[in-house]
Amino acid sequence: MALAEICNISNAPYMKSRNFTPSDFENDCQQYTSNLVNPYVLSAPPFENPIENLCKIQANSDKSGIKIEFDHGTTTLGFKYQGGVILAVDSRATGGQFIGSQTMKKIVEINQYLLGTLAGGAADCVYWDRVLAKECRLHELRNKERISVAAASKIMANIAHEYKGMGLSMGMMLAGYDKRGPGLYYVDSEGSRTPGNVFSVGSGSVYAFGVLDSGYKWDLKDEEAQELGRRAIYHATYRDAYSGGIVRVYHMTPNGWINISNTDCMELHYKYEDEKKNKH
Repeated sequence: MALAEICNISNAPYMKSRNFTPSDFENDCQQYTSNLVNPYVLSAPPFENPIENLCKIQANSDKSGIKIEFDHGTTTLGFKYQGGVILAVDSRATGGQFIGSQTMKKIVEINQYLLGTLAGGAADCVYWDRVLAKECRLHELRNKERISVAAASKIMANIAHEYKGMGLSMGMMLAGYDKRGPGLYYVDSEGSRTPGNVFSVGSGSVYAFGVLDSGYKWDLKDEEAQELGRRAIYHATYRDAYSGGIVRVYHMTPNGWINISNTDCMELHYKYEDEKKNKH
């Protein structure tokens, strides 16, 4: 208790004898952050002019600053074809050389007709995907119809643009199905928003693109498209140390998304190696 007195926290709610309710906790938290009430109001970095000064603590090419390196690693991909949209991702979460998880779910199910992928900072992507899910639901309640993929991606791009230069790290794809058919957009933390047919994001994307470029065509059959996405992620996990774990494949159809498979990349390695041996 002496330490509590010195730190002047003896009167904090959790130090009081009365029962501490969840509302008390929320009220206390609101003194430090307001995003519990409004998710768009996040605390800015704790120094003046964050857009100008944030670069001073990051590792720059000219070797200036404090050299804090924000290392990210992942592989995600998405492509449109005649049967809808395929999304495929790995599940390894890393912090530099440290592997934090082998089972992270990098596809966020925003609603039954809209999916988002994670690349960059996991906390940033998950947080804003959850905010987007709320906005999509509110749009549906207000307008009595589902939000389009284009509108959902525009909301996310506007959010990212508001925080441009403040340290967000996002490189996500949004895939869905609406009145216009299948939709696929890339949105990043700079606020850019790009529609397209084929995307791959992350440290292993160069390896995934090698497989996608050799096998992609618009008139793929469903099984061929799913296998193409699965194989592309596998090859990325094989060559990129920051990608690995479980290869997840989702198929966006006119009736909503379907989780096709969740296969450990080691199982896929032995499967594809056996196929090579059988060919010879």
